[in-house]
Amino acid sequence: MGGGGQGQAKQWPTMSFDLVLKILSEIHHPHLLLLLGACLDHGCLVFEYMENGSLEDRLIRKNGTPPIPWFERYRIAWEVASALAFLHNSKPKPIIHRDLKPANILLDRNLVSKIGDVGLSMILHSDSCDTGPVGTLSYIDPEYQRTGSISPKSDVYAFGMIILQLLTAKPAIALPHIVETALSDGHLLEILDPEAGNWPIEETKELAELGLNCAELWRRDRPDLEEKVLPALERLKKVADRAQDSASRLRPSPPNHFICPIIKDVMDDPCVAADGYTYNRKAIEFWLEANNTSPMTNMPLLDKNLIPNYTLLSAIMEWKSRH
Repeated sequence: MGGGGQGQAKQWPTMSFDLVLKILSEIHHPHLLLLLGACLDHGCLVFEYMENGSLEDRLIRKNGTPPIPWFERYRIAWEVASALAFLHNSKPKPIIHRDLKPANILLDRNLVSKIGDVGLSMILHSDSCDTGPVGTLSYIDPEYQRTGSISPKSDVYAFGMIILQLLTAKPAIALPHIVETALSDGHLLEILDPEAGNWPIEETKELAELGLNCAELWRRDRPDLEEKVLPALERLKKVADRAQDSASRLRPSPPNHFICPIIKDVMDDPCVAADGYTYNRKAIEFWLEANNTSPMTNMPLLDKNLIPNYTLLSAIMEWKSRH
């Protein structure tokens, strides 16, 4: 996804655009990529800008970016699992991502993770002509490959692969075999990503075993996401939280798209103006009393109507409650 302005833009096929817009406007979770706006004429959706790019790029340290500490990786695993559980509990049908992988997990400036491309997965799921497996080879559920039958456990398989990559920063190909061999030989420490810091051995061994369980070849052998995986990750997250506290990290700053361009502060009543930008209501109303142009572009505004951005407001409120 390309970035710029207040968000990242992604273009969709015209026939599927209305479906994607409907889906993404109805689902919200702190670890799903947030929809900020849409351009109906061009079939373009605008998502929040994620300063640290994809998890895939950060694990391989693309462009010399700093390594992700082990305790952040524990937390990212929990965040992704919580978002998956939310999707799988959607009504009337579970939302199955189908293409979960590090490239579709994006990180903000504070390394908070969010799953992207959820709308695409729903289009594929609703396509009656879709008969073959969809996804990225190393992350596709083997049972789905054999039978063409998809289930929430298909996402669990891909999530298991992601756990193993969080631990090792290695490519996904044959990774379960590499980790399983290292565990059985007592050499797990040798394959862990050394750039992540001093891994706690017992907890990391538990996380590696959890990743392998999720990546079992048969669905029946994979653990239940809510009953087994999330509770285990919540325990490990507590270990990570203690390590993070001891590292004396600074208080996270708010994401850029939470900031009103006029008052340069977190919005408490975000509204979309006719120029397509989101402002704090009081700030833009005060501006419009004396101006007929956009504060951002200086171009004339077609009207002075304001549309409440409830999705962004919900995200801001969640962020405030955490910080």
